[in-house]
Amino acid sequence: MKKVLDKGYVRLVDTMGSDLSVVNSARVSFNKATESLRDEDKKLIKYLAKNDHTSPFRHATMQFEIYAPLMVARQWWKYIIGSSHQDPFTAWNESSRRYVTEAIEFYIPEENAWRSKPENMKQGSGDNLGIEIGKEATKKLLCQIEAGMKNYDWAIENGIATEQARLFIPSAYGLMVRWYWTTSLQGVAHFLNQRTDDHAQFEIRAYAEAVKSFAIDKFPIAIEALLI
Repeated sequence: MKKVLDKGYVRLVDTMGSDLSVVNSARVSFNKATESLRDEDKKLIKYLAKNDHTSPFRHATMQFEIYAPLMVARQWWKYIIGSSHQDPFTAWNESSRRYVTEAIEFYIPEENAWRSKPENMKQGSGDNLGIEIGKEATKKLLCQIEAGMKNYDWAIENGIATEQARLFIPSAYGLMVRWYWTTSLQGVAHFLNQRTDDHAQFEIRAYAEAVKSFAIDKFPIAIEALLI
C-alpha cells in the first residue's frame, strides 16, 4: 500500500500475467511461446508498443483499491467511460453510502497548499498562495464540513434511511471515496501517460505516481515501452 495526500492510498490487490504474457500473446499467431523472457522478447515488446500493436498488452491486468477525494475519483472515472472502445473489460466498483456508514473523511489541503488561479485558464492552477489566504481557506472548508456533518448525524439519529441521510453529507469534491479499479496493462499505461503529465491536476498526479510504481514493479519492460 502506498499512502497518497493526507488520508488516501493506492493498494495493489492483484495482477494477472507478466511481461512474458505480452510476448506469448503476440506470438500465438505463429503457435510459438517461451517460458522465460529473453532479450529478443524485450525487443518485441518495444516494437509492439512503438507501432501501436496494443492487443497483446490487454492480456495482462492489474487490480487496485483506491481511497481518494471525490474530485480525483471523477477524473479517474473518465478512463472507464473512454475505454470501452479498446478495453471492454475495464471494471470499477465503488463503495456506497446507501448500504454502509463507514467513517466519513475529507481531503483537507494544508494551509500552505492552496493554489492560485492560473494565468492561462486552460491550465488547472498556478503557484501556491500565501499562508494567510491558505489559513482562511482551510478554516472555511472545515466550517462547511462541520455544518453538513451535524445535519447528517441528526438524520441518522432520527431514523432517516442511510440512502437519504447521505444527502446531508457535504457533497464537496474533498469527500473521500473508495473503489476497486481493474484494467489491462494498456489501460494502466493510457492513464499514466495522461495523469503523470505536468499539466494534470496535482492531486490525481500524486495517485498516478503511486500506480506507476506498482506497474513498473510488476511489468517493467511493458510499462517502460508503453509510456510516452
